[in-house]
Amino acid sequence: MSALPPSKAPAAAPVEATKPSNFLRQIIEADLANGTYAARQWAGSPGDAAHHAAGLPDPAKIRTRFPPEPNGYLHIGHAKSICLNFGLARDYGGVCHLRFDDTNPEKEDTEYVNAIIDTVKWLGFDWNGAADAAPYQASDYFDFMYRAAEYLVTAGHAYVDEQTVEQIRINRGDFGKPGVDSPFRSRTPAENLAIFREMRDGQHEDGSMVLRAKIDMASPNINMRDPAIYRIRRATHHHTGDKWCIYPMYTFAHPIEDALEQITHSICTLEFEDQRPFYDWLLARLCEGGLLASPPPHQYEFARLNLTYVVTSKRKLAQLVYDHKVSGWDDPRMPTIVGLRRRGYTPEALNLFAERIGVTKSDSWIDYSTLEGCLRETLDHSAPRAMAVLDPVKLVLTNWNSVMGAGQLDACSAPVHPHLPELGKRQFNIGKEVWIERGDYEETPPKGFFRLFPGNKVRLKYGHVISCTGAVKDADGRVTEVHAELIPDTKSGTPGADAVKVKGVITWVAVADGLPAEVRMYDRLFIDAQPDAGGKDFIESLNPNSLKVVQAIVEPSLAAAKADDKFQFERHGYFVADRVDHVQGTKLVFNLAVGLKDSWGK
Repeated sequence: MSALPPSKAPAAAPVEATKPSNFLRQIIEADLANGTYAARQWAGSPGDAAHHAAGLPDPAKIRTRFPPEPNGYLHIGHAKSICLNFGLARDYGGVCHLRFDDTNPEKEDTEYVNAIIDTVKWLGFDWNGAADAAPYQASDYFDFMYRAAEYLVTAGHAYVDEQTVEQIRINRGDFGKPGVDSPFRSRTPAENLAIFREMRDGQHEDGSMVLRAKIDMASPNINMRDPAIYRIRRATHHHTGDKWCIYPMYTFAHPIEDALEQITHSICTLEFEDQRPFYDWLLARLCEGGLLASPPPHQYEFARLNLTYVVTSKRKLAQLVYDHKVSGWDDPRMPTIVGLRRRGYTPEALNLFAERIGVTKSDSWIDYSTLEGCLRETLDHSAPRAMAVLDPVKLVLTNWNSVMGAGQLDACSAPVHPHLPELGKRQFNIGKEVWIERGDYEETPPKGFFRLFPGNKVRLKYGHVISCTGAVKDADGRVTEVHAELIPDTKSGTPGADAVKVKGVITWVAVADGLPAEVRMYDRLFIDAQPDAGGKDFIESLNPNSLKVVQAIVEPSLAAAKADDKFQFERHGYFVADRVDHVQGTKLVFNLAVGLKDSWGK
């Protein structure tokens, strides 16, 4: 028996009927109504103005993109961006591009490329217009980017600056002081072009000079004060090898990539808002020169995800991994998508979360319980049920032999899912000895306790009613066995099942056919809702109880569980068979995904 397989992302549906409104949808709908991009042409692949001029009218009404840098594992914030960009393209008859922004060769690796591809597929999305399309790569556009840079130089819009990094920083000024022109700013285009080609040909040392756009050193937007667009960096690139010793800056590469791919709506987080004037300036210059097709893409910004009890800084996540605070990038306590997946999160849950939190222009904090609620909601409808005892103590039915027969087992059954009868039933036995939760017995019960205590009756779920007679303790007073008597003719599903009324029902697993399992009880990684806010040391907020490993007993149906299968352990919560350590039928390892209800801090 396996959990139901995750479905692909929901099929397109009428936007007005199913999707909440947000400012991005309003922008897209206005552009479609006004025909803003209706005249675009698409040549079937990214390219310059001449390339697309030879193409056909673009069949995609809009084009969005998800452009991660392959320098780490994606996290929950990236999941929001993936669902947003791919979801908008899906809903408005468009195409979303997956593009690797691989312009920084020193930090990028094919390991991350492969992980990102796997993540987007797992979330249920195809890219670049076809299920089998290859992702785009910024490094494939390096030739055009260099050509564009040469154009800016010859048109007088860029120059080579030989100041040191510190001199450039000082001369850029600040919010209260305008910048100072570089002494190299007045070079002629011919002089700049010759030196820029020397940079390309490896005739100058790393860091000795940069190519800067020539805009306005007095601009109130510091990003417009002649930003650097190319630097010398001798580093082997994971895709282009040693072809280049100069590399474009991200702020230069990003708008060009969008334009070559005919992106209509370039959606970024708010930290790029100050870069938008340069984005527009650069594309306007290259369209003027006939290098890029018009109309150019437009950038829009939305608030990034701020999730309580989480850090999403790649540097800080790396610190958790390399300092062994967690077991790796896929530790189920990590907010990485590989970690969330190992924790038991589903594509449906992450898509629901992205839709539920919406898109805004203002920063706000989303409570972690919202994410957990989305997982709980999706698993409730799909996860098969099972019984598990996480803190086992033995319950002995002292009159079993006389009522049922010595050595006899009684077959019981339960639905795989209470609301999905088509999934059938699961089978297990009850015998003289069963495992129960230690907390289900109290010698002196508190008020409102309806489980096992001397003289009280409870039902063993899917089994019989029993009457507790007491317990056996060791020398330290710890309960080692609970004793009870079976009440005949009270088995669930039989005519006498309701003959004895009880207030308590407990789960159990028979000693005869229960299976040992390692269960990892995960909790939030931090005890502080904003562990790194205000310059705090996030390490000091680590939750010392974020992982507890217990040796549990589970019902026999779980022998068939495969890695990544999800279940509801009745009374306990939703669990997933660990995708790394679980081995079907031989080594059972389950991770707590989420409890049955939000109990954090209660």
